[in-house]
This record gives sequence, C-alpha cells and structure tokens, in this order.
Amino acid sequence: MTSSGLSHVTFVVRDLDRMEDMLTSVLGAVRVYDSGRDTFSLSEERFFLVGEGTGGTWVAIMLGDGGLPRSYNHVAFQVEQADLPRLRETITGLGLDIRPPRSRVAGEGESIYFHDDDGHLFELHAGSLRERLVAYAQG
Repeated sequence: MTSSGLSHVTFVVRDLDRMEDMLTSVLGAVRVYDSGRDTFSLSEERFFLVGEGTGGTWVAIMLGDGGLPRSYNHVAFQVEQADLPRLRETITGLGLDIRPPRSRVAGEGESIYFHDDDGHLFELHAGSLRERLVAYAQG
C-alpha cells in the first residue's frame, strides 16, 4: 500500500454549529457540504476543507455523542509561527480550553494545544517534521 498523506479526519460532535465555528475561525476551514437532515452516512454531517489545493485536508464532522475522555491523543495542523498569537486569541475568544504546552527541544517549533467541547485535542504546530528531526538529532 502506498499513501500520499492524510485523506481526511472525522470528528463526532454534539453540536455541528459550534464545531463549524471552531473549524472556520481557527483553522480557516471552508464548508463544502452539509447533509442537512439527510443521513447518507451514520448521521447528519458536514464536510470542510482545511488548506488549499491537493494538500488540503478534508475534515468531516458528524452529529452524535462526541464526549471523549481527555488525553494526549490529538490531531495537528501546521500553521505559521507569526499566526500563533492571533490563533491563541481566537481560541480563547471561543471559550475553548487551551492546555499548557509540553516541554520542547529548541528548534522543533512551537504549538498551541486546545480541547474542543467534545474532548478532541487539537494542536496548531509551527514547524515541520523535518525541522523536528533535525532538532532531535542535535540533542
């Protein structure tokens, strides 16, 4: 099997509108589909694109019992370092819970971690895998 990267990620949430507000405000997501009351899948759902072109990520949200126990399991989105202060303000303005940062190795990039209302943990990371591997190799 070969893979060209992340195809999509799906979140089950209790409030589609609230999650849409977070996706569009924080990640700049664009809604491309809303099932309304139709249920072609398991429940009402909406699809979004985060990013542009073929490198964009398809994010699906489905109505359901989305309450999860909080853990470090998370999904990360790469952002620009210069955008982190604005993103932190947006997340705080939405009343979302920002986690304290984990310890970092110099050069691996900064992150903001936050939980949505259903317990999903998101990371906004200003850095790349390549930069992280270089930082780890340097100790």
